[in-house]
Amino acid sequence: MAFLEINNVTKGYEGHLAIKELNFSIPKGSIYGLLGPNGAGKTTLIRIINQITAADSGDVIFDGERLHPKHVERIGYLPEERGLYKKMKVLEQIVYFGRLKNLSRKESEKRALHWLGKFELLDWKYKKIEELSKGMAQKVQFILTVLHEPELIILDEPFSGFDPVNTELIKEEIKQLRDEGATIIFSTHRMESVEEICDYVGMINLSTKVLEGSVVEVRNSFKTNSYEVRFKGDIDAVSIVPTTIGKPDALGYAELQFNIDERQSKQLIDQLNTHGEISEFKQSLPSIKDIFIQKVEEGKHG
Repeated sequence: MAFLEINNVTKGYEGHLAIKELNFSIPKGSIYGLLGPNGAGKTTLIRIINQITAADSGDVIFDGERLHPKHVERIGYLPEERGLYKKMKVLEQIVYFGRLKNLSRKESEKRALHWLGKFELLDWKYKKIEELSKGMAQKVQFILTVLHEPELIILDEPFSGFDPVNTELIKEEIKQLRDEGATIIFSTHRMESVEEICDYVGMINLSTKVLEGSVVEVRNSFKTNSYEVRFKGDIDAVSIVPTTIGKPDALGYAELQFNIDERQSKQLIDQLNTHGEISEFKQSLPSIKDIFIQKVEEGKHG
């Protein structure tokens, strides 16, 4: 079931077509990676969903209804360009933003303290934002985004400014929010993060959609006849020649790669089992990063 549907949405600015007849379907309770190179149209689409700007044509369907100003309260948005009041104290700022999302002062403070505790920022709650490190400030920005428990969360480069430890912390929080029922749009250039946490992906290039589907479906649709094998034995006795042979590890297993079709793969398994031992045999799948680069290059060459 789709929580958010983008139906034939088009938007132009002074002769420039930012997005053209976009169609996306974002399943409820999923993490959806919105991908595209700089200038592809991602920011324009995000601005339309947040009702910062309006589409020239097409519809956005939010939880079964046409997008309406009332839906803003059900959305949490973490922009790439962060916006905190540097002179305000941490707790004061979080409570203020909670009040803007129609939380009572008491409830806003309760939730703020919960999140500050989770992110180990309680000792900083009376400090001004300008006294925080960049990573701490980014945590506060994340708290502002999710404090009102939005049903749709839009995260634009959420890991910017975080070290690896805090990046993992935020990843786990994003997955937890998904597991609790939130629908999350995740826009990033960190392709490894897409494969790690996203359930679905959609990609825009040159203002139009170029792919959409589950991460597994998308990777499978771009697979080639490349197989990865971990093998110990007499590889010279095998008639199908590998394209690469890695150095054997401490247990005597070597990483091999073959470019063969499915029929040959069955033949290869029989030969490898005859002349040694297989510990792993799998078809290679391109990474989301590889697919992203391929689609961008296709766009450059028409």
